[in-house]
Amino acid sequence: MCGILAVLGCSDDSQAKRVRVLELSRRLKHRGPDWSGIYQHGDCYLAHQRLAIIDPASGDQPLYNEDQAIVVTVNGEIYNHEELRKSLPNHKFRTGSDCDVIAHLYEEYGEDFVDMLDGMFSFVLLDTHDNSFIVARDAIGITSLYIGWGLDGSVWISSEVKGLNDDCEHFESFPPGHLYSSKEGGFKRWYNPPWFSEAIPSTPYDPLVLRRAFENAVIKRLMTDVPFGVLLSGGLDSSLVAAITARYLSGTKAAKHWGSQLHSFCVGLEGSPDLKAAREVADYLGTVHHEFHFTVQDGIDAIEDVIYHIETYDVTTIRASTPMFLMSRKIKSLGVKMVLSGEGSDEVFGGYLYFHKAPNKEEFHRETCRKIKALHQYDCLRANKSTSAWGLEARVPFLDKEFIRVAMDIDPEWKMIKPEQGRIEKWILRRAFDDEEHPYLPKHILYRQKEQFSDGVGYSWIDGLKAHASQHVTDKMMLNASHIFPHNTPTSKEAYYYRMIFERFFPQNSARLTVPGGASIACSTAKAIEWDSSWSNNLDPSGRAALGVHLSAYDQKLATVSAANVPTKVIDNMPRIMEVTAP
Repeated sequence: MCGILAVLGCSDDSQAKRVRVLELSRRLKHRGPDWSGIYQHGDCYLAHQRLAIIDPASGDQPLYNEDQAIVVTVNGEIYNHEELRKSLPNHKFRTGSDCDVIAHLYEEYGEDFVDMLDGMFSFVLLDTHDNSFIVARDAIGITSLYIGWGLDGSVWISSEVKGLNDDCEHFESFPPGHLYSSKEGGFKRWYNPPWFSEAIPSTPYDPLVLRRAFENAVIKRLMTDVPFGVLLSGGLDSSLVAAITARYLSGTKAAKHWGSQLHSFCVGLEGSPDLKAAREVADYLGTVHHEFHFTVQDGIDAIEDVIYHIETYDVTTIRASTPMFLMSRKIKSLGVKMVLSGEGSDEVFGGYLYFHKAPNKEEFHRETCRKIKALHQYDCLRANKSTSAWGLEARVPFLDKEFIRVAMDIDPEWKMIKPEQGRIEKWILRRAFDDEEHPYLPKHILYRQKEQFSDGVGYSWIDGLKAHASQHVTDKMMLNASHIFPHNTPTSKEAYYYRMIFERFFPQNSARLTVPGGASIACSTAKAIEWDSSWSNNLDPSGRAALGVHLSAYDQKLATVSAANVPTKVIDNMPRIMEVTAP
């Protein structure tokens, strides 16, 4: 992942303004530690912090067309760039970068080319002929992006809040699947798949079609000129990504450069469910496996850093981001710059445990649509920013545009969870890869119950966070919560604790509005809480809150941990980051 920052039409072309843009761009340097660049045309500035994955030698940005009249700064990967190059025979490309095609596509097609891109991306394109510009974000919002407006009439674009929050009068999350055009003066949605309307599909389930679509999604993401690996929790999603990668790696360009031995990475508390399952999958697939351990205190010590980088106060996101943040630092220290990860499957297939209570296929499908539309605020944000904090790129094949089209076109009756028929959550995905002759995974891994990442790294992690927060947030503080935080009022001490830290880093009203709110049970939307009347009394985003579904559901007597397990002293000066210990 790279970091982009653009200031457009600020009515200030002074050296002081250029210095300020450079200063703000440096706040994104963690995203792109390999090189930085800036382009100025009058009162328009495009800055870039590069993480070099494709063509490290010559792909520095900004990128240009032949006469340098079209200027682009990009964060992301365009997986079909080679096919797009071939479709542009009259154009001369200056670099081997996958993102080099964007300026040339604009020359050919104007603003209507974005849907031709197959990948994850956020970009700003400046046409110096008339100083017009366009901004676009990928279909699901895998890459993070924000837009802001200054009092001087300027438009600001940044990969993270911290690049623009101090200089904009108002800013907000840039909507996924949208284009912003200065000529039209607003947004338009370029991504218009059938599922977006939430109409109920009727295509019969074909396991081989689904399998082929996901294999293609993984294979195209093996495009890299740098060392890479896979995140492996031992759950279904990451295990399938690892299995397909291990199966097809030897025939790729990446294998010629870096060898066909796949590296896998896992993080967890000592003895956690994920560590054990991941080790078993790694042994089965023959990967070079790296297992990282952290303690509850290691995670607590990193919370401030995590909130600064993740830019949210959402409880679920922070719980899951912390171990991923710690693991990403270790992975980068090994020289790895890109990883494949399993985000998105639970949204596409209804894999969260609360889907057991879906009343019918129509409501099941609508909830998956709602979940996919919200991914950019939750799991995509976590995966992008937890890894980018250390200059590591995460690719997510379950959110491949074509794969989503195939999976969301299936009659949702096939996705319904029916234990009496042996159909657990994500049954159609498990069945697609249940190959007796050439097995992808051991059966018990293929049919392992869903664990949310923040649970799977070790159940005492969440319990420890709750106990720690209760030592910093008093009952008296909670009584005034609605007055202190009238928007998205924290309903637990843990939420209040995170909110205090967030507001210290990002005090603007626009910042707090970028974070979603609302009640949730086991990661549900607020709408799905209506499926079970008992859930309204047990609101918690952990999968273990799905009482009667999760095998380790909360026992009220065990829902908290002893205060002896966490420090009783208030820690005023938390260290910036605590190293996790390798085995």
